[in-house]
This record gives sequence, C-alpha cells and structure tokens, in this order.
Amino acid sequence: MKDIVHLVGVYTKTTAKSWFQYRVDALLRSLAVFLRESTGIIVIYFTLQKFDTLNGWNIYELLFLYSLLFLTYGIMIVFFTGLRDFGRTVRSGGFDRFILRPRGLLFQLIFANADWFAAVGHGGLGVVLFLVSAGKVGIVWNVWKVLYYLFAVAGGVLIQGAVFLVLATLNIYLLETGSLKELLYFNMRKFAGYPISIFHKAVQFIMIYIMPFAFVNYFPAQYLLRKEDMAGYPQVFLYLTPVVGVGMYLAAYFFWRFSVKYYKSSGN
Repeated sequence: MKDIVHLVGVYTKTTAKSWFQYRVDALLRSLAVFLRESTGIIVIYFTLQKFDTLNGWNIYELLFLYSLLFLTYGIMIVFFTGLRDFGRTVRSGGFDRFILRPRGLLFQLIFANADWFAAVGHGGLGVVLFLVSAGKVGIVWNVWKVLYYLFAVAGGVLIQGAVFLVLATLNIYLLETGSLKELLYFNMRKFAGYPISIFHKAVQFIMIYIMPFAFVNYFPAQYLLRKEDMAGYPQVFLYLTPVVGVGMYLAAYFFWRFSVKYYKSSGN
C-alpha cells in the first residue's frame, strides 16, 4: 500500500509539472476554460433578470445546481483523463505499453495523466459558483449537511467516472467512440445544468435511469434546497447519489475487466 501511495504521488507530481511547465500559458489555458464555461452561466443570469425564476428556481439556486456539476467534473477529470482520451491511446497503439508494465491497467490509466487545465477551469468555476450561491439559497449548514455534501460530490465524481470507464471500454470493441461520448455524456450534461423537472418525461427518464446526471447535482441540490418540484420524484432519490456512484463504478469496472481480455492491438 505504501508503494502504491508513493507511486500515485509520483504520477501526480509528474503530470502536474508537465501540464504547468509553462506557467503563463497554463494560467491562460485554465482561464480560457473557466471563461468558456462561464458563458452559459452568464446567459442564464441575464435570462432570469427578465423571467425571475425557472420553474420556481431563482438565479442563486440555479447557480448552486451548476456548482455541483462543475465541481464534480473538475475533480473527476483529474483522475479520469486517461479514460476520456482512451480511444486515442488504443488507436495509436499506446495501450500496448501499459499492458507491458508491471502495474494494473486501470491504475495506470487513471493516474498516468490528468487534464489540469480542465480540472482548474471547471473546478474553479464550481468553487466560485458555490461561494456566490451557498449563502443565498437558505441552506442552514451543519455537520450532517456538510457530510452529505461531501458524499454527494464523491458520488457525482464516481457516476461520471463510471460513464467514462464504460465509454473507454467500448473502444476495445469499436476503436472510436467519440460520437457516443458526445451524445451520451457531453450533450446530456448540458441538460444537467437545469432542474430536470422542466424537461419532457422522456428526458427525465434518461437523466435518472440511463445517464443519471440527476444524481450528480439535481437530487443533491434538492436535499439541501427542498424545492417544490421534488414532489414529482420518490424521496429516496435524495439519498442515493453515493449508492448510484459506487454501483455504477463497480458495474463499469467489471465490464472493463471482462472486456480487456479481448483487447487486440490496433497497431500505430
């Protein structure tokens, strides 16, 4: 265990130094990600200046909803960049190098790289949105709510990591899953910035049972805010984010372990 922890530290330090070798460039790239993602928030802000609320959610409550989405993605991408870019690794033959090393394949993929620009940009925006909104949405923070929040963030990270792991595993069979990733993850993630109650029942079903972004931010936010539109969903959903996260990741992990046996090098 001591050796594994040491190796994780070495991997993290090496990748961080690589990404931030040119500090000004790194700062500007991270800022560019921050500003790019902020544009959607700015649009919502000006929209609600005219309409006041969105299905009962005011601007600060929507910012709190968004903060969970950005914060969990910022943490997730630190660990799962290798899975996000796994298709490129397979097509280039780079995965063969991982196979030859005396470490677990998934361990190497998770810790051998991290998109620090995306992590700082998304995560930083999540922290800013949390600081702006958390004190203005009527949440009375206590130990239990802080613990719930931390477990919800961890669950949200695992849910998104599980999706990336499944999509990465599909590259073993299909070689290229970029379109699937755009459709199933990044496009569905755009819906998650809003209360799912505003969408058609079909979209709600997908976001709860197929691509469960609702458990990343909507239901955790509902636990803390208790908005009226929660009446349309079972109360137990408020507590399931960590369970869904662990369950999805274990299922994705077993799919990975099964599928990697059938890997055939694509060459370079």
